[in-house]
Amino acid sequence: MPVPRATEDALRDAGLLAGRCLLVFIFLHEGWSLIGSYAGAATYMQKSGVPSLLLPAVIALQLGGGLLIAAGVMTRFAALLFAAFCVLTAVLFHWQFADRNQVLHLQKDLAIAGGFLVLACCGPGNWSMGRYLGLYHARQAKDRIDALP
Repeated sequence: MPVPRATEDALRDAGLLAGRCLLVFIFLHEGWSLIGSYAGAATYMQKSGVPSLLLPAVIALQLGGGLLIAAGVMTRFAALLFAAFCVLTAVLFHWQFADRNQVLHLQKDLAIAGGFLVLACCGPGNWSMGRYLGLYHARQAKDRIDALP
């Protein structure tokens, strides 16, 4: 017996919402933690050869981009930024292949980047603020056109 289209769509949208939230939870938590341990994070970046001047941008991406994706606003763009960020993090911080823990972190970062690429391709789904904002703006534009003489 085939699944009704409405049920299939609702399951897809619920999965995309859950997936968006699960993907960004780690970044929202880490971004908030970086604020509390700013000096330590800056030192760690410098030890890895990454300028600590980038730390505010990292925090902004993790918090701002994480909230955008969770809300489903500018999702495709933010997901592409996160995918690039994850690949850069893997390459810059987890390149010590003799250390099994580092290899695991490299694989984790690449897997998360893959999840963000899938999200960038699929979009946020219908259960997103971006969809409702788009509908609102479309409705306003239609009302303006209808009001023309």
